[in-house]
Amino acid sequence: MADEQKPEKSNDSIKQQLKQEPQNRFSGFMARIVDINRSVKTGISGEIYSISCEILEGNDKGRIIRRNILGPVKKGDVIRLPDTSREAREIRVK
Repeated sequence: MADEQKPEKSNDSIKQQLKQEPQNRFSGFMARIVDINRSVKTGISGEIYSISCEILEGNDKGRIIRRNILGPVKKGDVIRLPDTSREAREIRVK
């Protein structure tokens, strides 16, 4: 059998693919942090904050829910939540 050469893509088709906008690989809902409860932390070493955030997209747009979040955050940051149906319970200190 003779070696069959695969047709190479032309430079024009490669340039068109590069110009296309990248696909959004992350699903979820955007939310803005409204309030951070810094007086109460959770987690093994106290690295998780309880925050209140306002949903910016989807069916629950405008709803404010409480979530637990890891990492440095400040009021006004926009985060992406995987879902809006779960809500964190209030952390009570004994």
